[in-house]
This record gives sequence, structure tokens and C-alpha cells, in this order.
Amino acid sequence: MRPPQARVDNPMFGLGGMCVALAIFTATDTSAKWLLLAGLPVLQVVFVRFSVHFLLASLICIPREGMGVFRSHAPRFQAARAALLLGTTAFNFAALKYLPITITTAIFFSSPIMITIMSVLFLGERVGGRRVMAILVGFAGVLVVVQPWGAGFHPAMALSFCGLMCASGYFVLTRRLAGVESNATSQLWASGLAMVVLTPFGLSVWVWPETASAWAVLGLIGVFGASGHAIAVAAHRYADASNLAPMTYIQVIYATAAGYFIFGNLPSWATAIGTAIIIASGIYIWRRERFLMLQRRRVEVPASI
Repeated sequence: MRPPQARVDNPMFGLGGMCVALAIFTATDTSAKWLLLAGLPVLQVVFVRFSVHFLLASLICIPREGMGVFRSHAPRFQAARAALLLGTTAFNFAALKYLPITITTAIFFSSPIMITIMSVLFLGERVGGRRVMAILVGFAGVLVVVQPWGAGFHPAMALSFCGLMCASGYFVLTRRLAGVESNATSQLWASGLAMVVLTPFGLSVWVWPETASAWAVLGLIGVFGASGHAIAVAAHRYADASNLAPMTYIQVIYATAAGYFIFGNLPSWATAIGTAIIIASGIYIWRRERFLMLQRRRVEVPASI
């Protein structure tokens, strides 16, 4: 088995990877909502998402690294991370059955604040005041876009909040395992344990898709899950969890586009204003990261001469 890849200090590369991962996560949510509206049970969709994920990861990783890829250096953390990912997906898909994708996305936009707090408490990362202010500004933009106060309370929002808590813990553990476990091991543990747990439940409620498009989307949801989390794990090798957290706001753009093109939800003026705020926040964070990175290089170069 190949040794785990070491962490690399390259925040820009990590932020770019996270942007791609978030786009794929939105595709996963969009596919799930489409399947649920087509009449497929939640447990079946979650089961297929992890089963296809595990199959793809096995076909790619086992021939290259052997069966030793299943050997974990931190099995308790891997099991906890897998449980959190399963909880994130199950709660989120259940909420998507009743709520618009923009509402579930808005609730998940609280994760940067939670991830930042968890990163400070459990990972010992430092977060400056300017970054905290940028996160809060971005969150204000999300509120302008989604306006959750006008949607009316629905019990499914509690499901989405549970998914938020699981997701925040999942990303913190992903950072904790970066450099300790290989990407392949993390992929196989996360998808494999979820598949084993879900097998009896997913099969017991199985409903055969009635159209070719439903079959295609059902298969793609696993592909999206596998690729999205692989890229997210890689991104955490290059940047701190607290640095990656603000990038979550970019998902509002993806969710708005998916809502418009897939479900026919027209964006409002509030979407344009809120999106502008979110983009401004993201640009500031990017420029701040670049400034700090250049400062570190100026300090390191003289020391090495």
C-alpha cells in the first residue's frame, strides 16, 4: 500500500479544488431531489449513492494499491468520519424531499462558522479577525439570496440542521486524517461502511426506476458522490479547514443555477444582490490568502540562504 500523501501548504490549490468539489456536491443534491420527486425512496437513493461510490473506489484503488488499502492507521477516526458522512447524506436527502434545494443549501451555509469553531477547538488552527468578518459578510449574502424567513417553517428543516452538524464534523475529521491516511483508504472506509449499514434498509424499500433517465441519474449520483469527496479530501491536504470553509458560500451560485435549469425556479433580484455580496467576500478571502502566502515566502527565502 502506498504511504499517505503528506500535507502541502498551497491554499490556492486547495481553494480551487474545494470549488470544484462543491459544484459536484450540488450535482449530487440535484440528482437526489430529482429521484425523490420521481418516487424513489430516500433510503434507496442513499444506498445507491454509497454503493456506486464504493464500487468505483474499489475498481480504481484496489488494483493500484492492493488489499492493504483497507488498512487504516486511525480506524476510530475513519469510522466516525464514515458515520458523519452517512448522516450528512441521509439527513440532507430526506430534507430535499420536502424543501427547495436553495433552502437546504442555505442551512448548510452555516457550516463555515461551525467548521471554523471546530477547527480552532480540535485542530488548533488559528483564524484571524478579518477572515471571521469575511465569513460573516458571506453569510449575510446567503441570507439575502435565500431569505429563509419568508419560506415558512417546515419540520424538514430540522433534518437539514442535523445534516449540517454531521457535515461540519465530517470536514473537520477529513482535515484531521489528511496526511495520516491515503485518499484511497478514506474513500473506501467512508463508502464501504455506509454501504454495509444501508444494505438491508435500501433493499427492503427498493423501487425499480421506470425510465432510462431515472436509471442514468441513479447511477450518476454515486459517481458524483465518489468524485466530489475525493476532490474534497485532496483539497484538505493543501489548505486548513478554516480556510476552505468560506468557499462553501460559492455553492449558492451552483444551487441557484440548478434550481433554475432543473426545477424551473426563477432567480429574484435578491439572488443577484446576495450573489454579488458572496462573490465579493470570496474575492477578499482569496486576496487575503494570497497576501499571507507571499508574506510567508518572503520570510522563508532569507532563512534558507
